[in-house]
Amino acid sequence: MEKNERRVGTISRGIRCPIIREGDDLAAIVADSVLQAAESEGFELRDRDVISITESIVARAQGNYASVDDIAQDVRAKLGGETIGVIFPILSRNRFAICLRGIAKGAKKIILMLSYPSDEVGNELVSLDKLDEAGVNPYSDVLTLERYRELFGYGVHEFTGVDYVQYYGDLIRECGAEVEIVFANQAKAILNYTDCVLTCDIHTRARTKRILKAAGAKAVCGLDDILNAPITGGYNENYGLLGSNKSTEDTVKLFPRECRPLVLDVQERILQATGKHVEVMVYGDGAFKDPKGKIWELADPVVSPAFTDGLIGTPNELKLKYLADNDFKDLSGEELKKAISESIRAKKDDLVGNMASQGTTPRQLTDLIGSLSDLTSGSGDKGTPVVFIQGYFDNYTN
Repeated sequence: MEKNERRVGTISRGIRCPIIREGDDLAAIVADSVLQAAESEGFELRDRDVISITESIVARAQGNYASVDDIAQDVRAKLGGETIGVIFPILSRNRFAICLRGIAKGAKKIILMLSYPSDEVGNELVSLDKLDEAGVNPYSDVLTLERYRELFGYGVHEFTGVDYVQYYGDLIRECGAEVEIVFANQAKAILNYTDCVLTCDIHTRARTKRILKAAGAKAVCGLDDILNAPITGGYNENYGLLGSNKSTEDTVKLFPRECRPLVLDVQERILQATGKHVEVMVYGDGAFKDPKGKIWELADPVVSPAFTDGLIGTPNELKLKYLADNDFKDLSGEELKKAISESIRAKKDDLVGNMASQGTTPRQLTDLIGSLSDLTSGSGDKGTPVVFIQGYFDNYTN
């Protein structure tokens, strides 16, 4: 190995920042925080380093908040304010409960239709084993609340200890609406109860809306259609309530609005300060699954709502172990290293279909880097809402 050869690959660092408030100059804070961290920790910025900014501080700097009364007003205007079917919500006090409070205030009665055995992101109401034992077919069977309780009792979430069925029902009643709870996985089942429907799924919402409209629903909205224009406060023209989080018991922080100017501003500030061309992105939930809890980190509508152009596309990588075990199986040591390095240098810009690239991850760069950033920053009290990643675009030859 060469004396000055780099001995590490990708490095992901959480960057501590001040607490962000509405109106703060976020681009300046992010750039300064990265530069101060580099000086403090003794690392240098390089071309193609990545700065990731969590969506929550972007929305906070924008002041993109909305009240339950704003939600109620928009729901009432778009879905009539009488009996509304609320279908396929995720089970989350942080992600959905405050939204549900506003939805309930905008209706006289809610038909709450929960998917089962789990919600869209994997929060489990009941195990598949229990469904098998009960002889229930989740693809076709519609269960009333009474039948659900008779078969499965009062289960609580493994991690939160909450019975979400009870919790959502009580919350709706507290907001002054009647509630009827059913369990089904076919969107059309809600039309036996009401023809005004708010579908709350995230990544399957376009299909659900299409199915409901084709089946004769009178009014169909998704969460992305609620607060997609301002009432008295925040909004998101692309995603509405999707990607929102609880702020207080009566307000939600919405997904940030147009973020492209922010990432370009940060990129330019770093270029002016260091002469280095970095890439910048805003990230929300990553895209990974917890094997124990079976929960997908997928509650945001997209992993990255904005990024600089160098983050467009997917990785274009060769699988080193494939080359070592196949093309160069008779080589070892420096000969093997040289042969693999030459293969990497000679690789084409598009390796789709190449056997030597099989097993590499065919995902968007922003999804991959967003997952790395989400895991690095955590979701609690680390105080590192900015993540600085070096060496992500390196390969064996760098």
